[in-house]
Amino acid sequence: MSSGGSDVRIGELSKRTGVAVPTIKYYLREGMLQPGERTSPNQARYDETHIHRLRLVRALIDVGGLPVATVKEVLTSVDSPSDNIEKLLGTVQHALFPAPPPSQEAAMQEAAEQQVRAMIDELGWYCRDGHPAVSALATVLVSAQALGHGEFLDTVRRYVAIAEQIGVVDLDYIADRRFVDGMVESVVVGTVLGDTALIALRRLAQVSESAKRFPDRRRPEGQTEVSG
Repeated sequence: MSSGGSDVRIGELSKRTGVAVPTIKYYLREGMLQPGERTSPNQARYDETHIHRLRLVRALIDVGGLPVATVKEVLTSVDSPSDNIEKLLGTVQHALFPAPPPSQEAAMQEAAEQQVRAMIDELGWYCRDGHPAVSALATVLVSAQALGHGEFLDTVRRYVAIAEQIGVVDLDYIADRRFVDGMVESVVVGTVLGDTALIALRRLAQVSESAKRFPDRRRPEGQTEVSG
């Protein structure tokens, strides 16, 4: 714990981060925030490391949309730095992927997973056995097929080149950090906040492309279509 002006009480910690005091106490109980330096039985001092951790937790929950249990699992990786970034990335990704729901079409799911694995092999991509993204993508294909959109696999294949470039950008962001602890947090921030950023960019791109393709369907903001 540092001394000086950066040390704050829990009330000031709450003001500086926008996190309510009861929520901070909950994070302390759950081990998501390290205890402060005790100054009396009922008082503690906190510093910039606590402020940073609170902002990270809120970013994962508020922006990334992660449940508390997943955030705790991710923070365990942050607090146990390893220089094996590939393993760390896998750990974070496994935490972020929810367990797939039980499929009523087990045969279709298995066939779709074979399609995904075949596509990965064709691309020459490296992927550990049992990676949850394989099952997640296969579930998407099964759902699309059930809705009569079996050709959605062609769209997925068109995503590949874009996804490869995103992978390069993500790993560039991680590699820019000189120290292991910075790389660890970059894996978390780049993956979780990056997912949210990509979704937002996709929506913006869809709106823009729609305006280009269907200019006659645009109406001034606030104007509603009146049927005759």
